[in-house]
Amino acid sequence: MHRYAALAGFWKRAVVSIGFLAFVAPAAAQDADADLAKQLSNPVASLISVPFQYNWNQGYGDQDGTQNLINIQPVIPISISDDWNLISRTILPVIWQDDVVPGSSQAGIGDITQSLFFSPKEPWNGIIWGVGPVFYLPTGTDDLSAGKWGAGPTAVVLTQKNGWTVGALANHIWSFAGKDDAADISSTFMQPFLSYTTPDAWSFTLNTESTYNWETDEWSVPINFMVAKLVKFGKQPVQFQVGARYWAVSPDNGPEGWGARAAVTFLFPAGR
Repeated sequence: MHRYAALAGFWKRAVVSIGFLAFVAPAAAQDADADLAKQLSNPVASLISVPFQYNWNQGYGDQDGTQNLINIQPVIPISISDDWNLISRTILPVIWQDDVVPGSSQAGIGDITQSLFFSPKEPWNGIIWGVGPVFYLPTGTDDLSAGKWGAGPTAVVLTQKNGWTVGALANHIWSFAGKDDAADISSTFMQPFLSYTTPDAWSFTLNTESTYNWETDEWSVPINFMVAKLVKFGKQPVQFQVGARYWAVSPDNGPEGWGARAAVTFLFPAGR
């Protein structure tokens, strides 16, 4: 009799344990997904990610030219000491466009922007930050390259709390070499951003990607709103993003009105 009672007690505990795990495991997995999504809102997170970001812009010049642009943007953190990371952020544009240059079409790769951030592994009083150099490399095909080498400083600062991420990234690039007949570069880039990530790994982001050209005294100010969801295919986390952009200010013959953005980002967390 005691044996049956013990066996019944065992199965009762087993059923309760399985029920508890069935409740806790999805919650833990959901928390992990939300944490990964929140890390993607941090430009200097210690997380390998490879975004493919598609942008569609319109309204160039008198012929209402259009541009399709895919930015390939791998982010690779490198531990350089117990306290510091070096974060490599690369932007490689792939472009095809019609009537941006009136009466012609171009397709190929654009110039690479390479940023390196030295960032402490632990926040300082809740502030996450990174500083370092940015380089502009004239890797583009002839019709899509500025034809200049450039460099300058870059920095990012942000804070994250209760699902919110607030911060800004900025850089300035001066040209120092390149084709003699190419225009000099002196350009400031500013990207303030605001993001909210839900417990089930949805992210809502508002930012601008403003550029001021000191050579021509012209602003480019697109305002972007994006919605993203992190999902997993097996153990592989992937974030999908869609959004709209509006060109609040653009240079002469630049894009105007509404545009669109879509992205897919592959994540490679440490220890996965």
